[in-house]
Amino acid sequence: MGIPGEPTPAAGGWRWPAEWEAHAATWLSWPHNPDTWPEGLGPVEDAFVAMVRALAPRERVRVNVADAAMEARVRGLVGAEASQAVDCFPFPTDDAWVRDHGPVFLVREGERALVDFRYDAWGGKYPPWDRDDAIPRQVARALGLPRFAADFVLEGGAVDGDGAGTLLTTESCLLHPNRGRGRTRASMEARLHAFLGARQVIWLDGAVEGDDTDGHVDDLTRFVAPGSVVTVLEEDPGERLFAASLENLRRLRAARDARGKPLCVATLPMPPPLRARGERLPASYANFYLANGVALVPVFGAPSDERALAVLAELLPGRELVPVPARDLVAGLGAVHCLTQQEPSTAVGRSP
Repeated sequence: MGIPGEPTPAAGGWRWPAEWEAHAATWLSWPHNPDTWPEGLGPVEDAFVAMVRALAPRERVRVNVADAAMEARVRGLVGAEASQAVDCFPFPTDDAWVRDHGPVFLVREGERALVDFRYDAWGGKYPPWDRDDAIPRQVARALGLPRFAADFVLEGGAVDGDGAGTLLTTESCLLHPNRGRGRTRASMEARLHAFLGARQVIWLDGAVEGDDTDGHVDDLTRFVAPGSVVTVLEEDPGERLFAASLENLRRLRAARDARGKPLCVATLPMPPPLRARGERLPASYANFYLANGVALVPVFGAPSDERALAVLAELLPGRELVPVPARDLVAGLGAVHCLTQQEPSTAVGRSP
């Protein structure tokens, strides 16, 4: 339930904090679906273990598991030391993409709440999704947090924010009729304001080839600091993303944030094309995740890995970069950011 007298988060002064603000925890949904990773879950679990071990010294890691047997497996894989920072919750899922099916956390003067957006597996592509859709309700009960139930579909990977009212998103995803017919920029901006506190929405376009989300922004453009974004730039004119990435660069350079200030815009390379089972995979360095003092960065065993890490090292000073091998992850059509969801600290938003 929400808070009486506050029909939407914006009405009560709640805001969606930036990913780089202090975390209490990172949420994961442990991978288990063989349809997502038909070549085997072993390498995928290896990548999850790497993420848990990188996060454990810095914040709690909360993991949705199917049952006690899966919890025992998780703890055995991550090892005794990292396991001390792991909290497992008996919340079964249909798949592992917690960025999209998990809650979106809000803060207000030392308080926390969450938004429960409707989830339908990216426009009904991969049934069933009822267990995934139930995760925010279960998290709200487990943490004792107020829950604002939204009456529309929105995936966490479809938006990125600076914590101060500026949001990035894409027309191709948020306006797609498979997420609800009749969507317009104006109607979606009103919804983003009501539930996430957006005062300025920057609309981008395009999708990384192989992306089954219709163009989630977390594969394209990300905030890295107040007033600062990094966006992918496809350098091969033969690639479908080439023109769209140039157009997004133009839009970002012309944009203003919620404070009315221009953005500082940096660019990330794209990895070379990756394929599995004859299909193109949506590999992107923009799918990184910012946690307490660390950035988990997908890498693909390509020469461009080094360039991407150098760009992010410059943009994220004082933050340790942890490369996460993602060739096996992206075979499931997502990577590091898609598989994580931040839970802010209670200190975020508190007045000094």
